[in-house]
Amino acid sequence: QVQLVESGGGSVQAGGSLRLSCAASGYTRCMGWFRQAPGKEREVVAVIQTAGGSADYADSVKGRFTISRDNAKNTVYLQMNSLRPEDTATYYCAARSSFIAYCRMNPTDFGNWGQGTQVTVSS
Repeated sequence: QVQLVESGGGSVQAGGSLRLSCAASGYTRCMGWFRQAPGKEREVVAVIQTAGGSADYADSVKGRFTISRDNAKNTVYLQMNSLRPEDTATYYCAARSSFIAYCRMNPTDFGNWGQGTQVTVSS
């Protein structure tokens, strides 16, 4: 079981930036960021294949957010720029260690989850 520890959340004004980090305790094949706002379902933000680095994004964050990884540190990052009030949510890091042909933006593919970190964007 891979343990995930997130950091980097906080409060920022609209248009600002934050960077989230997620450190994994072991090998991962896919890592991703998901978010959940109060009263809403959890939604995918971005996923990345840790070996090749290929990434995919939700349409709502394309061009503003960037997911990246440092395999030497078993850490994935989410750089969030041009933040909007609608980005306010609890952000969760997720990981998958077992084989899968490619990393999909599907929360059911991920078996390990972090505790979540709050991101608040004020207008």
